[in-house]
Amino acid sequence: MKVISAQQAAALVQSQWTVASAGFVGAGHAEAVTEALERRFLDSGMPRDLTLVYSAGQGDQGARGVNHFGNAGMTGRIVGGHWRSATRLAALAMAEQCEGYNLPQGVLTHLYRAIAGGKPGVMTRIGLHTFVDPRTAQDSRYHGGAINRSAQQAIAGNRANWVEAIEFRGDEYLFYPSFPIHCALIRCTAADSRGNLSTHREAFHHELLAMAQAAHNSGGIVIAQVESLVDRHDNLHAIHVPGILVDYVVVSTDPAHHQMTFAESFNPAYIAPWQGETASAAAAPAAAPALDARTIVQRRAVLELARRQPRVVNLGVGMPAAVGMLAAQAGLDGFTLTVEAGPIGGTPADGLSFGASAYPEAVVDQPAQFDFYEGGGIDLAILGLAELDGHGNVNVSKFGEGDNALIAGVGGFINITQSAKAVVFVGTLTAGGLEACAEDGALRIVREGCVKKIVPQVSHLSFNGPYVASLGIPVLYITERAVFEMRPDAIGAECLTLIEIAPGIDLQRDVLDQCATPVTVAADLRVMDARLFRPGPLKL
Repeated sequence: MKVISAQQAAALVQSQWTVASAGFVGAGHAEAVTEALERRFLDSGMPRDLTLVYSAGQGDQGARGVNHFGNAGMTGRIVGGHWRSATRLAALAMAEQCEGYNLPQGVLTHLYRAIAGGKPGVMTRIGLHTFVDPRTAQDSRYHGGAINRSAQQAIAGNRANWVEAIEFRGDEYLFYPSFPIHCALIRCTAADSRGNLSTHREAFHHELLAMAQAAHNSGGIVIAQVESLVDRHDNLHAIHVPGILVDYVVVSTDPAHHQMTFAESFNPAYIAPWQGETASAAAAPAAAPALDARTIVQRRAVLELARRQPRVVNLGVGMPAAVGMLAAQAGLDGFTLTVEAGPIGGTPADGLSFGASAYPEAVVDQPAQFDFYEGGGIDLAILGLAELDGHGNVNVSKFGEGDNALIAGVGGFINITQSAKAVVFVGTLTAGGLEACAEDGALRIVREGCVKKIVPQVSHLSFNGPYVASLGIPVLYITERAVFEMRPDAIGAECLTLIEIAPGIDLQRDVLDQCATPVTVAADLRVMDARLFRPGPLKL
């Protein structure tokens, strides 16, 4: 192990290398090293044509994180799990200045382990019948994970092969082949004299060990950013990467390059153990939030928690993230929240701290978390809803085409929605200026949104409703004025069915006319629980 500067580390990376980067939104990214790498490219034009691989999104929708790789010529192909926080990478892909691929986050974490173990790749059902599926001959919505024309052309010309459709023992699977990693960029807290790395001031430990093993066993190098050097570690169990895997260590001299997350310099709650009832009480907001459309959706999701009584729950980023706090405020307990980054228990953070959890009960490696998820460990997943069609398909990954496209990426969305025992999507029925309020136990639409979110066909197939329903997984879609469910139609085919409507809402004007495609209305259509539309804390 050799201690070097960030500039010296950047000089080690060679053109056409495959570089794997660790991090999760704003946590655990080697910011000092990637900033120096970008500066080197801008000054000298080197390195060029890199392949960047990362499982979880790393960035602030600005210049930090993997956004440092967002320069034409510097990065030739990007294989990422989530793109929303890496807007410069998305811009590069939409300008066709690189090949862009979006693979499920959990698959990428497991690929690191496969590469480390000298295995041919990862065989899994995750990604079947979504845009990740490569069987383009059967369905034009299947793209093999490609998110731009450059990637589609590379796949068609056999210059890229990130996923294959195969049959094994009579069942269909996807196979994600292994590939060599020339450089792993990781971040930990401290390094001792032999290069052993601790994570005792990090919110979690990502897939650090698997990445380091993968790069080392590929014949590549491991560069680790730390905030300090120590003679020895006081706690053996804080060491997550052994020194035998570490080639170079960079000590971050600027605190801004080693924040716990991009939102917080340091939050002791993220590394403090579970405090029992104290943590739940601290997580609950002091007062009930305003009864706008967003809060009503979240409160309806709380009712679903109470009805299903799950033991293990996963909450997505954005609107779903606050469901846990509202449940605590309502006095609902008996379930454990988990985050795909590795925290189990506690209160998941949101925004640029998403991935962390305050007062967790345990923190496991990200690949192990996805083992648990994909094996059916989640009783209930509550995730965001961006675009929905009459077949129950959902798009959260890509919107629009060309320069105006928005690439969000799927992250762990596919892993979770194809494995959880039950899935609940949450979102408003319309977008673009929607204003709604609750009055006297009923809902009033003050101003209708100009964008209808239920469309004839989703523009990107992140979630295949009929396929997931065929697996026996119940699927529910919650909006502020209506609740939908995947149900069999008259001929037995699964379709989107309206099952609840808010009090005070007109079925035709406020629901059916706000859908850009016909939806089935259940014969047993019910009125949503009036408690959702009353001020004060939700009482269960």
